[in-house]
Amino acid sequence: MVHNLTRRGLLAGACALAWDARAASGTDDGKAIADIPSLGSLAAKRGVLFGAAIDHTTLTDPRLAALYRHQTRIVTTDTALKLGSLRPQRPEVVDYWEADALIDLATRSGLAVRGHTLAWNAWQPDWVERLTRREAAYWLERHIEETVGRYAGRLHSWDVVNEPLWPDDNLPGGLRGGPWYAKLGPDYIRQAFTIAHRADPKVKLVLNEAGSEWKKSFTSGERQQAHLMRLIDDLQHSGIRLDAVGLECHYFPNFEFDPKGFSGLIGSIADRKLDVYLTEIDVNDTEFPADLATRDRLVAEKYAMLLRPALTNPAVKVVQTWELTDGQTWLQEQAKGSRRPRPLPFDADCRPKAAYHAIAAAFGT
Repeated sequence: MVHNLTRRGLLAGACALAWDARAASGTDDGKAIADIPSLGSLAAKRGVLFGAAIDHTTLTDPRLAALYRHQTRIVTTDTALKLGSLRPQRPEVVDYWEADALIDLATRSGLAVRGHTLAWNAWQPDWVERLTRREAAYWLERHIEETVGRYAGRLHSWDVVNEPLWPDDNLPGGLRGGPWYAKLGPDYIRQAFTIAHRADPKVKLVLNEAGSEWKKSFTSGERQQAHLMRLIDDLQHSGIRLDAVGLECHYFPNFEFDPKGFSGLIGSIADRKLDVYLTEIDVNDTEFPADLATRDRLVAEKYAMLLRPALTNPAVKVVQTWELTDGQTWLQEQAKGSRRPRPLPFDADCRPKAAYHAIAAAFGT
């Protein structure tokens, strides 16, 4: 295990000051943030935890940190707990400094934390591809045991398996190809949940999936819904503990939405005594008009479109955006020219946008 104690110590100290200073200060920025009604508080009145993914920028930006503290009640680690972040070069060399800093700060601020993610067939370090079957089984188990065990008793939930489905790969059950599937077959999913449960019997275990919430998506949403329900049934019939299903809800151009189909999907999951988390909501506005007011209005409409049917079902316990402000979004990688994406409820200066008001209205109805 590798730790840069100097970097980690300095960062943790700076982060603690960042998260505490603005909430206690009388600065204009702190006052402005405190004056914005909290989405976390509005959601709580409906029995829902509202939150967002959190990344390293929150560790050093006091205003962003204050916004998270005021607006959210739960946060998900963005990349800090992914295998590629923890063990990028060699499996035996692991560095938890960023994850530790994020979790420490969130915990000190009274925010629940979701760990993301333990087993994923995408965004893996090169060394995973080179493993034999026997080595893959060993490192999947060791990684989950060590990572879940390190934070046992501190996290709200874990995305144990992330995006296991991708029907376009034409594998049995609509499963996604990738290193874990290639080495261990579909049983890697059951193994991951079994190991995570053993490492922390009390943390909530989540199957997190993309595309199933849409009538049309990259993976043909209607087909993926059927695959998702079969996978859930298979896990439950096998005696695997599963507490919730995460529906990511990323919107991309040309996706199609059917409110009745979405409600039906949530209902089917709820019928299996599982909670539903909307885990990664954002709106890709690449194809929307350039005019900011028009674009923001269309983004807000997508949030309202998703949340209206979702919040009618009490099985929906968590609603999260994938980051909180436009300045953090992963969609910046797809930006065209000088046009910056605006997919989230707050702009890059932490100011609420139309999407914020759409979310607030959904929680308030």
